[in-house]
Order: sequence, then C-alpha cells, then structure tokens
Amino acid sequence: MRFLCGTLVLSTLLAASYAAIAADVADPVIGTWKLNVAKSHVRAGPPLAERDTRTYTATDGGIALTWKRSSSDGKEITIQSTSKYDGKDYPITGSPDFDTGKGKRIDANTAETTLMRMGKVVAKVKRTISQDGKMLKLVTKGTDAKGDPFDVTRVYDRQ
Repeated sequence: MRFLCGTLVLSTLLAASYAAIAADVADPVIGTWKLNVAKSHVRAGPPLAERDTRTYTATDGGIALTWKRSSSDGKEITIQSTSKYDGKDYPITGSPDFDTGKGKRIDANTAETTLMRMGKVVAKVKRTISQDGKMLKLVTKGTDAKGDPFDVTRVYDRQ
C-alpha cells in the first residue's frame, strides 16, 4: 500500500512538473515569417500576394498575429488577432473573409485553426513548423466572402 501511495504521489508530481515545463516552452511560431512564393501554391482561389509577412509575438498565455500582405489589386491588408490554443473564439480584424478564429495545438510544432465569418465556419488552417524551426507551412481550405472556394498552401521562411 505504501508503494502504491508513493507511486501515485510521484506520478502526480512528475505530471505537474511536465505541465509546468510545457507551459514555459516558447511557441516555435514566435517570430517573423516571409512568404516563399516559389515553395507555395494555389490549388483554388486568387494568386498569392507578392508581399506577405506574418509576425507572431508571445502574449500572456497566447500569441498575437500581425499578417501584412498585398491584395490582388495591390492594396496592403493588415490582419490581426490575439488568441490562445483553447478552442475558444477570438476576434480577427482586417480580413474581408473571416472575423473570428479558434485554435488548438496538435503538438509542439502543429496547430489547427477554424476561421469563421458571422458565426459560420468558412475555412480551416493547418499550421506546421519544420523540425529545424526555419519553415512555416500553412494549408488553408475554405470559401471567401463572395462564396468562392480557395485551397492554398503557403510556405514561409523565418526572418
């Protein structure tokens, strides 16, 4: 019985320690990323922007994203959000195609986000960071504000 109690206490302490360590590990997406057009491709939707930069910064318990890109008519668009990987809806500003998003972390280098417009799911994004931390890949499938489908893989290089 003493062995069982000792094992349970030790297991609980180890689990708490691992959780604390995991919470302190920096998110590998933190930093600035520039689109690599040559490695990216569009299966459906408008062509890729010539200028496309994503900057992720750490916030209290989450991350903030500032995404600057050129629209197809050459206008610069800035999309911003601050969110956590908790599956809750967070506002997104600057996009004509979505106004909220909710994300979840799959593993240390992978996250999935569901994008919505007026409460309706319009896109899914899978974000993967390479093992060496130098490449960010976003696979996005959905529909834009006009109802036109898009299916895009964007590959970014760490700056």
